[in-house]
Amino acid sequence: MDLEGVPETLLWNLHQRAFEARQPRPVLDDPKAIELVERIDYPFEETFGTPSPLLAQGQALRVRTFDDAVRAFLQEHPRGTVVTLAEGLETQFWRVDNGRAHWLCVEPPKTAKVRRALLPDRERRRTPARSALDLSWRDEVDPSHGVLVTAQGLLMYLRPAEVRHLIAGCAEAFPCGALVFDAVPRWFSERTRRGRMKTAQGYLAPPMSWGLVAGEVPKIRTAHPAVTEVRELPLPRGRGAYFGVVRPVLRRLPGARNVRPTMTVLARFGPTAQIARRALWVERRLRTVKRRGRR
Repeated sequence: MDLEGVPETLLWNLHQRAFEARQPRPVLDDPKAIELVERIDYPFEETFGTPSPLLAQGQALRVRTFDDAVRAFLQEHPRGTVVTLAEGLETQFWRVDNGRAHWLCVEPPKTAKVRRALLPDRERRRTPARSALDLSWRDEVDPSHGVLVTAQGLLMYLRPAEVRHLIAGCAEAFPCGALVFDAVPRWFSERTRRGRMKTAQGYLAPPMSWGLVAGEVPKIRTAHPAVTEVRELPLPRGRGAYFGVVRPVLRRLPGARNVRPTMTVLARFGPTAQIARRALWVERRLRTVKRRGRR
């Protein structure tokens, strides 16, 4: 397993999910993650250390937030397409697939090679090898039955202009579709850029270029006129005092909600023709108001 930098984080995420899945009462049932950790020849413990039960549960609950969003999409669009951008060794397909949907797993070439070796493509699940920022992957998506794009653990590693480019590209190509992504606050991304996110074993988290706090979520709508709705998705309740009681309360406190280490956001897209018609209607209304004002 020859990975480093951002691609290596897929192994850290897998390590956390497998650890939580082995707990007596896991918040995420993920036997495929356990299977992969046992198959892969990689020094998980020596590199990342033994996962913190609190951190591993937090990672698993974040993943469950994505799972819930995909399940809701598939209930409404059972034959739709789920596009996963740079999900690495995420095993969501084995947890939520309905047997009818199509999955497009867009991965950088090196990561795509690893994923195909461990999780081979099938008839309804393909792994094109290209960057998520290379928007040509959109040409491989059939939007006729609905599209949901997920970007799990990706946007924080992009520059702000690249984030807007990706969101705008999805909004433009998939009218009535949606994008689910996670984000970290700026204080967190700043710590990674200063090299302060390091394990006791010496593993250094890659620098994160983009940060977003809860109060700035509405600004995502400015990425493209077709972005019609943006809202945060609540983290499911977990076990224990923190994830069962404290964390749900923090989301509602104005000061605390901006310092949480992660959040998950849903952006919905409207049909571009409808957006254009509404913009024209607004323009005409403004002209009417101005004419009446002159009288």
